[in-house]
Amino acid sequence: MRRVTLFVNGTPKNGKVVAVYGTLPDLLSVASSKLGIKACCLYNGRGGLIDDIALIRDDDVLYVSEGDPFVGLQNEVKVTSERLGVHTDWLTLNIGGRLFTTTRSTLVSKEPDSMLAHMFREKDVWGNKQDEHGAYLIDRSPEYFEPILNYLRHGQLIINEGINVRGVLEEARFFGIEKLAEQLEVTIKNLQPPEDHSPISRKEFVRFLMATPTKSELRCQGLNFSGGDLSRLDLRYINFKMANLSRCNLSHANLCCSNLERADLSGAILDGANLQGVKMLCSNAEGASLKGCNFEDPSGLKANLEGANLKGVDMEGSQMTGINLRVATLKNAKLKNCNLRGATLAGTDLENCDLSGCDLQEANLRGSNVKGAIFEEMLTPLHMSQSVR
Repeated sequence: MRRVTLFVNGTPKNGKVVAVYGTLPDLLSVASSKLGIKACCLYNGRGGLIDDIALIRDDDVLYVSEGDPFVGLQNEVKVTSERLGVHTDWLTLNIGGRLFTTTRSTLVSKEPDSMLAHMFREKDVWGNKQDEHGAYLIDRSPEYFEPILNYLRHGQLIINEGINVRGVLEEARFFGIEKLAEQLEVTIKNLQPPEDHSPISRKEFVRFLMATPTKSELRCQGLNFSGGDLSRLDLRYINFKMANLSRCNLSHANLCCSNLERADLSGAILDGANLQGVKMLCSNAEGASLKGCNFEDPSGLKANLEGANLKGVDMEGSQMTGINLRVATLKNAKLKNCNLRGATLAGTDLENCDLSGCDLQEANLRGSNVKGAIFEEMLTPLHMSQSVR
């Protein structure tokens, strides 16, 4: 003889132990008598409908229904709570498929103006959706929500390794937890690496050069090479516009057709450098050394130093045929024995400039300031037609 324990559908209390005999209707008749209901259906503990008495085993626990669907025990607790008006402090959140169990006071007390506080301060005010087990459904990332829940529990921001702080920040903003969001913004700012303004080393720059085809223009605009050693390198056609080359060693470097517009070359060493066709408009080369440089291009491409600051530069022995030095400042500069044939020096400040031994044939000096300039041992006479004031 088999025996089973019968409960009313959805309740774990007041069960009856009965013997199983005859057919399924016979068992339903006994259940109706024992439980005081009109038994119509039998379910096992997992909600399976029993339609054959042969499926029943000894000591099974069965739930008797009057025709209504199976009600699990968890759902019954929920239903009972709703019927009794119970507002429990413990609740479960289903965040992106992951369950978090906490108290209502945790969600409400720490940040009373947050979205979570408004959602759970009063029951069902927001019409929160729940899953089949009664957990509140919130479509957010669980890994970013966990640090926020812990913050609401104990007031400390703790983020495990491997969690993106920016993701936690977005969740804090979404839930309206402003104090935490401000704290996270400071954390992110502190995590940012400091801006690196250190000069580029010769080794780093050589690596760039070797990875760039000779016919390609390497863009070095605005980069910092201060105090670096770039001597004897092939730097043709490179864009150094607005770069910091102060105190840089560029001696014997090939800077043919390079762009040094508005670059800082103050105190730099360019002795023996090839500067054919170079563009140095408005550059600052104050105190630089350009002894023995070649600005003369056989193809006729002229170097352009218009508006450059060349105060105190030493350009002794440089080849500067056809160079454009219009409105440049060469105050106290040394241009001894330079070839300045056909050079444009209109409006140039040559005050106290040493031009002894220079070749100024066909040079344009109209409007130049030659106060205190030295013109000794000139290779060619300086004609008044060149309009020196």
